[in-house]
Amino acid sequence: MANEFIVAIELGSSKIRGIAGRKNLDGSINILAVVTEDSTQCIRKGVVYNIAKTGQCITNIINKLKAQLKREITQVYVGVGGQSIRSVRNVIVKDYPEETMITSEIINELMDANRSMSYPEQEILDAVVQEYKVDKQYQIDPVGIKALRLEGNFLNILWRKQFYDDLNTCFVKAGIAIAEFDLAPIALADSVLTDAEKRGGCVLVDLGADTTTVSVYYKNILRHLAVIPLGGNNITRDIASLQMEESDAEKMKLQYGSAYTDNSDIDGSLSYPIDGDRNVESRKFIEIVEARLDEIIENVWYQVPSDYSDKLLGGIVLTGGGSNMPNIKEAFRNHTHVEKIRIAKFVTPTITSNNKLINVHDGSMNTVLGLLVKGDMNCGGGTLNSTGDLFGNGQGGHEPADDPLRPQRPVTDKAGVVPTPADKQRKEEEMRRKHEEDLRIQREKEEEEARKIEEERKKNNPLRKLGRSFKDFWIKITEPEE
Repeated sequence: MANEFIVAIELGSSKIRGIAGRKNLDGSINILAVVTEDSTQCIRKGVVYNIAKTGQCITNIINKLKAQLKREITQVYVGVGGQSIRSVRNVIVKDYPEETMITSEIINELMDANRSMSYPEQEILDAVVQEYKVDKQYQIDPVGIKALRLEGNFLNILWRKQFYDDLNTCFVKAGIAIAEFDLAPIALADSVLTDAEKRGGCVLVDLGADTTTVSVYYKNILRHLAVIPLGGNNITRDIASLQMEESDAEKMKLQYGSAYTDNSDIDGSLSYPIDGDRNVESRKFIEIVEARLDEIIENVWYQVPSDYSDKLLGGIVLTGGGSNMPNIKEAFRNHTHVEKIRIAKFVTPTITSNNKLINVHDGSMNTVLGLLVKGDMNCGGGTLNSTGDLFGNGQGGHEPADDPLRPQRPVTDKAGVVPTPADKQRKEEEMRRKHEEDLRIQREKEEEEARKIEEERKKNNPLRKLGRSFKDFWIKITEPEE
C-alpha cells in the first residue's frame, strides 16, 4: 500500500464520510479506503450541533481509516457546507486624483479591504472576484491599465462564526490537524461541472438529506451560492405523517416515490401498503411527495439571480442522493422551464476503486470525492519509502510534522479554500508586522518633514535674518577699500 495519500472528510447530515486516495501523475486517483459514520445524532442541516458526538464520530472515522491504511494520519481535508452559508455582493471603490497605473499591489489592497468587511455574527469563508470596473469599462484583470477610478466587485461567502468555531473545536477534540478547510459546494462544482457548463452558465443543485445547495456559475465565475434548509428527509417526514416510523417512510419513498407523475398515469385504484392493516392511495402518496419536492424546486429557482436566469446555456445540473428520485429531471423542467438538465452521477476525474460505495455512482459520494481531488498535501504519517510518494513518481518521502495539529506546509491560495485558525493567526501576524512597518515609515517621513520645516523656520526667522544682515553689513564696512 502506498505510504503517501490524501484524506478528506465530509460532514453530512445523514453520514460523515471519510476517504483516502493516492493521486497519480495523470491526475487519476486510486481510492485506498472509504468509511462512514452515522451523523444523525450530531449534525443537522450540515452543521455541527453536538460537538462531543461529532468529535467522537471524527475520531472513529480516523481510526477506521488508519486500520484500513495501516498508516498514521497526520492531517485531513475538511469540507465546509450546510445551513446558513450564503453569498452577498460587495463593492469596494478607490478614486485617484490623477490617472494611476493599476498594479498587483493595488488589487491586493482592494481584496484586503473587501476581506476586512464585518458582518454581524458572520465569518467570510471566501471572497470570489466577479469583475473590476476600470473607470467605465469592466475588466477581469485590470493590472496595467491607467484609471481615475477602480471598482472591485466581490461575492463574499458567509457562514455563521459560531458554526465555524464549533467545527474547528470538533477536530481539536479528535486530535487531528486540518490541512485545509474547503468550501464543499465549490469542491463539488469543480469535480462535476464541465468547463463548458461553467463558461456558458449553469445552476448546480446538490439535493442532500437535510439541505439543498444551489450554485450559479457564469463565465467560469461563481455568481451566487445559497443553502436551502430543505432536503430528502423533509419528504420522508411528510410520508411519516401517515403514522409510521421514519425508517419505514424512507423505505416507501425509495420504493414508490417519484418526483413527477402525469395525471393520466395515476391509477386511482392503486394503493401502497403502510403496514399489515393499512394502505395509502397512490394519488395521496404522490401528492405528499410532489408537494414537498415542488417546494424545494421553487426555492431553488428563487435563488437563481434574475441577471443569470436567461443565461444558462449549460442548463441545470443535479447531483446528490436526492437526484436519484425517478423523474427528477421532468419535475425541474416543469417548474423552471429549462430544457437542458443533466444528472451528475459521478465526478469527472478518473477514479479507480473496488469499493461499492464509490462504484455505485449515485451522486452521494461526489462531494467527498471533490474534496479529495482538491487535496495536494500528503496526509500520511511515519517514514515514507521511495515508492509511496503522493504523485506516484518514485521520489522519497519525509517525516511527519512535529506538531500533530499543524499542517505540514502552509496552505496556498486556491479557490474555495477557507482559512483555518492557524492560517488566520499567520495572516493577522503578517498584517500586524505590515502595520508596524507602515507606522515606522510614516513616522520617519513625519520626522523628516518636521526637520525640514524646522530648518525652514529657522532660516526664515526675522531675528536670524536681522542678525545675518547685520553680519553682512559689518563685514562690508570693515573690509579695506581698494
